[in-house]
Amino acid sequence: MRAVVLDGRGSPKIHELPDPEPGPGDLVIAPAAVGICGTDLHLACGDYPTGRFPVVPGHEFSGTVVSAGRGVEDFAPGDRVCVDPNVACDACEQCRAGATNLCPELVPIGVTTDGACAELVRVPAKVAYRLPAGLGFATGALVEPLACVLHAVSRIRPVKGQRVLVYGAGSIGLLAVACARARGARGVDVIEPSAVRRGAAVEFGADAVYGPGLRPPGHDVDLAVEASGHPSAVADALDRLAKRGTLLQMGVVSPESSIDLFPYDLFDRELSLVGSQSLATAFPDAVRAVLDLPRLAERMVTHTFALEDYAAALEAARSDTARKVHILPQQ
Repeated sequence: MRAVVLDGRGSPKIHELPDPEPGPGDLVIAPAAVGICGTDLHLACGDYPTGRFPVVPGHEFSGTVVSAGRGVEDFAPGDRVCVDPNVACDACEQCRAGATNLCPELVPIGVTTDGACAELVRVPAKVAYRLPAGLGFATGALVEPLACVLHAVSRIRPVKGQRVLVYGAGSIGLLAVACARARGARGVDVIEPSAVRRGAAVEFGADAVYGPGLRPPGHDVDLAVEASGHPSAVADALDRLAKRGTLLQMGVVSPESSIDLFPYDLFDRELSLVGSQSLATAFPDAVRAVLDLPRLAERMVTHTFALEDYAAALEAARSDTARKVHILPQQ
């Protein structure tokens, strides 16, 4: 099979690899649509702390079951599925507490083990979910980022009535806007450098959009959702929080980056700093919730590329013209 292989040094290559065979409890899937996100951008250049190389990227995906291993009863060849890319041990303290994303034995597909930017990918059947009838593959590949947003929202107090500010209008930021609006936020503002993405934020329900540095100052934000991964955005968010405000950190910031933090602000304004990594147990909820977001792929996916054009897809994902970039491995 053809597959994209990352070396962690910024040079993705197409390789011919052996077709995977399903082991007991496994599925082999032909990916139809694979999303590129901030994790992939960091991974491609080796700036992702848990990445292992060489690796086939691709953790946001949907496709068709090609074969099933011994013991798999819930799936058969031809089934249309989407996949939770986090394979947890299901036995440790974190897993028992529902924090499967923090499992010390976690195997993230497309990060430490081969993912879906290939003609075929092998996954445990336990992380596969049937696509709802009528749901396209492009939308199916958006279930994973939606699950990340749903998990993040579960980490904080209810959004209803809060003044929300979202940093970044990529796929996570746009879904955060839609989620905040659906859950009754008093208002939703967005800070985003790209005019294209600012326009998308308005489509997804933002009340006001600003370029960096253009939103008026003030401690007027109840909930800041940091979805850009830029340290300067994290610092700006902390400075804007109202009393008892919350910073929800979703963006993947380089582990080498740091910001100034003034502990007195935490004390004086009773601020809450909440991290949200990946999706924990939210994937099944996202499979259902995606049906409440009409025309999601049509509104979200702006660029599609074949496997051979993965490097160009990364550049598009870094550009200010893309909302969401998908790889189509079967082209």
